Amino acid sequence: MAKKKVNDAEFKKLKEKLKNRFIATAHIMWGRELDELTENEIYQTVAATAKQYISENWIKTNKAYMEREEKQIYYFSIEFLMGRLLKSNLINLGLEEAIRDVLGDFKLDLDKVYEEEPDAGLGNGGLGRLAACFIDSMAAHHLPGHGCSIRYQYGLFEQKIINGNQVEIPDNWLKNGFAWEYRKPDKAIDVKFYGNAYMKEMPDGSLKLVHEDPMVVMAVPYDVPVVGYHNSTVNNLRLWNAEVNRDFSDYGYLTQEQIRQKNDYRNFVESITRYLYPDDSTWEGRKMRLIQEYFMTSAGVQSIVRHYVKTGMKIHDLSQKIAIHINDTHPAVAVAELMRILIDEYGLEWSEAWAITKNTIAYTNHTIMPEALETWPVDMFKELLPRVYMIIEEINRRHLEDVRERYPGNDAKVQALSILENGMVHMARLAIVGGHSVNGVAKIHSDILKASTLHDFYEYNPKMFNNKTNGITHRRWLMGANPELAGLIDDTLGSRRWHRYPEQLDLLNDYVNDKPFLAELGKIKHLRKEHLAKYILEHNLIKVNPDSIFDIQVKRIHSYKRQLMNILHIMYQYDLLKNDKGYDMIPTTYIFGGKAAPGYYIAKETIRLINAVAEKVNNDRSIKDKMKIVFIENFGVSIGEIVYPAADVSEQISTASKEASGTGNMKFMMNGAITLGTMDGANVEIREAVGGDHGGDDHCVIFGLRAEEVLSYYMTGSYSAWDEYNSNEMVRFVMNQLIDGTYGDFRSLYDYLIHGNDEFFILKDLSSYAWGHEEIMRRYKNKLGWLTSSAMNIANSGQFSSDRTIDEYANEIWHVKPVRIS
Repeated sequence: MAKKKVNDAEFKKLKEKLKNRFIATAHIMWGRELDELTENEIYQTVAATAKQYISENWIKTNKAYMEREEKQIYYFSIEFLMGRLLKSNLINLGLEEAIRDVLGDFKLDLDKVYEEEPDAGLGNGGLGRLAACFIDSMAAHHLPGHGCSIRYQYGLFEQKIINGNQVEIPDNWLKNGFAWEYRKPDKAIDVKFYGNAYMKEMPDGSLKLVHEDPMVVMAVPYDVPVVGYHNSTVNNLRLWNAEVNRDFSDYGYLTQEQIRQKNDYRNFVESITRYLYPDDSTWEGRKMRLIQEYFMTSAGVQSIVRHYVKTGMKIHDLSQKIAIHINDTHPAVAVAELMRILIDEYGLEWSEAWAITKNTIAYTNHTIMPEALETWPVDMFKELLPRVYMIIEEINRRHLEDVRERYPGNDAKVQALSILENGMVHMARLAIVGGHSVNGVAKIHSDILKASTLHDFYEYNPKMFNNKTNGITHRRWLMGANPELAGLIDDTLGSRRWHRYPEQLDLLNDYVNDKPFLAELGKIKHLRKEHLAKYILEHNLIKVNPDSIFDIQVKRIHSYKRQLMNILHIMYQYDLLKNDKGYDMIPTTYIFGGKAAPGYYIAKETIRLINAVAEKVNNDRSIKDKMKIVFIENFGVSIGEIVYPAADVSEQISTASKEASGTGNMKFMMNGAITLGTMDGANVEIREAVGGDHGGDDHCVIFGLRAEEVLSYYMTGSYSAWDEYNSNEMVRFVMNQLIDGTYGDFRSLYDYLIHGNDEFFILKDLSSYAWGHEEIMRRYKNKLGWLTSSAMNIANSGQFSSDRTIDEYANEIWHVKPVRIS
């Protein structure tokens, strides 16, 4: 559905200006006429044209922040999964319609131009995508908020499926450069590793730090503008790149040994920012991850303090003007690094530096599982970061003095609350002790943190703990990914106010029973399914039926996310289709996507099983296309923009109590899919938003064990996978198929579930999950009822916008106010 141009005269004026800029930019960049440019050169030209508008506002924004001395937030995350930026930048600038018309005049297609942009290889999954949504929302709400991360040369990996197996090849996303970055060598920072650090007594009795023979790495910032939606705000995502000094290339008069040392140093420096995830199966690989974390964090914190002091503000007031947020524990070393800078470089006393640090830093936890909380061996940490380790020791010593005073004689509490324990540095504990706020990312997640994972810290300081349920940017995941649906909402509400205020999507509740609205919604969903079917045909060579149910599970492949349960159920359903004459089903296309970590054997075996079952099912003519199975390779943000709008069913089936929040569930919901899920993460709040529960809910389907049941099984150890196998015919049937040659040899998965005692209750929940699928098919037969549920999900998805989440962070944690740029 085409959007109406608001003012034809203004639009023509804008288009003419854009056209002139576009032509001039092409001539300057390439020295050739437009019809001589390659598709990639056209993309580069459109991006460069947009950057002219962005840079004007960027300059104004930076000037306003400096002049007004407003408090600013810096969001530290090891990942920022940005996706393609051209489309979102054009939407935020309000230029997309005009540039589409300009290109049309030259017989160029903007949608094809979008395809030329690679997904930036700066992240992997939900953590990085959340960070990207957050900085988008900060700019949209005029908040002075910036990102800090690493400029990885290679992303996680490009996933290929060869003979059913995942194969990893390098994701060289920078091979044609990154159109949106600005290198700032004048703002480089030195980051120090290794060496010998100690305190030396001076003649006047004072102590001075001595850090002998450190290895110094130059961190060079590459800045990426973050464009606010239809405003003049342009914030900054700063990506740090490890580089050698310019004079390093002088090899004159060096011995062979000196040349070798110089080359070793160069290789070390360049390796720091080469890969998104170093291989952590070795000591050296683990160390490289810690090097990356400190490199990013030290460069970022040093840069912030240096810029702050340069503006003329007093170091003593730092926490009143600066907020640093730690997205998961990867940047938790910021606590010790800020202390180092305040004490060693600015001469503050410990007590004042500590007060500033605690009031500056806040921490978001992203995991319920204690084993997933990041720790580092003391031996590794102390060798690599000697001065930082000294500071952590002192932080811990002083902290434990308070703990012992609170809990006299209670060694168990001292151990549970210590940052240093059993030869390990506990990064989550450092982040909690060194900050003023700890938040979970969904209500159930935050409750479990307080009751279980971080209970000792909650008991010690309950006022620190709070919840901030995750959100997604509706500008990308609805307006950008599903323009037809956005157009329908515009027309139905008679307004675009929901673009700025996504909570106004709830006005659609007045139309969830409106038959003309539902009819249009059905047409749009079918259109998006046709688009995905076309993509699958082109990339997988599988023809799928857009009239079938599109049942989709796309996310990182992990045992707790239970893709394995999904495919086991499909195996059972396929057998019913083949051998039970009384069984029938609505044609269904099961779609999977996601990457398994290269060393995660069970996850890779799960991918192999999915593809083995797909090979058999998709080539079985006897089932008359009642079922198709597709594994979309190399799933990422841009593919997600095709997938999420096409879904009928959103598979959110993690073991209850394991998924902190999830954001894929929100993307599906916002595009009108019905959730089939457990009471886990944000599924709980999605269910609350659309109403009801197991017995009376009409707008999502909930199944499986509840979190308290799962935790009880863990506590009592009373669950037996073998008992489940012996007592449940469905379980026994599909488990036997793993080892009887039906799909090949999957003894690995059989042993994992049976002999590993099914740690994520896949077999326990399988029958309930099968019930959920029967319920989905029952509801889908009622087309009007299904569309009503779809509309209900869209209408109540506004609360899951990252705009809401960011406002909560700004008001309740950071105390940062909007700054409107004229």
